[in-house]
Amino acid sequence: MFTGLVQAIGQLQRCSGGVELHIPAGSGLDPAALALGDSVAVDGVCLTVVQRDAAGFRADVSEETLGRTTLAAKAERRAWVNLEPALRLADRLGGHLVSGHVDGLGTVVAVQRQSASWRLTLRWCDPAYGRYVCEKASVAVDGISLTVAGCSADGAEFWIAVIPHTWTSTALQHLRPGDAVNLEADLLAKYTERLLQAAGAGGAAPRGPAEPAISAAWLAEHGWS
Repeated sequence: MFTGLVQAIGQLQRCSGGVELHIPAGSGLDPAALALGDSVAVDGVCLTVVQRDAAGFRADVSEETLGRTTLAAKAERRAWVNLEPALRLADRLGGHLVSGHVDGLGTVVAVQRQSASWRLTLRWCDPAYGRYVCEKASVAVDGISLTVAGCSADGAEFWIAVIPHTWTSTALQHLRPGDAVNLEADLLAKYTERLLQAAGAGGAAPRGPAEPAISAAWLAEHGWS
């Protein structure tokens, strides 16, 4: 589990059976602090450290992951990617809960420099994922916890205000219109949807005698809209 708060950026390259990460000296992530078997989010993709040295680490990547994320294309051009080690129970949750399991790809529609921030407009490649997007919702973009500033009616296109610190300390600064990004929707939205589907189909998980069934009406009654 991750928080979407990037600790460093590294340079990605392809190797036999996986990928290698070169992490610049003095960055926020020391390869020496990683142990074999540790999880690291690489542009929002949870990977396992199988080898490390003073310059970085190597991770195995399945064909499934390469086919569903941007890692293959970025490794070919030795692109910069965002890095975050797994969350510890004692850590602060400064972003939101990020699983490192990418839901789908998105496309950069526009990058606009504003007076005190950057406006980043994105679109889901599969518009169906737009149902998880709403104003002020959380979304992980290449592993970065960001807040939706606004969205289209179906949520398929949305935009984000990126502050200078986030822009300059992550790989967002390298994005251009037309680029692909890894997107992960808010975990809580997906679980809520699944519970509502189960309740509607009469297949809700067993619950105590005092627990009400979760439904759209129940959520509205208790302040959710």
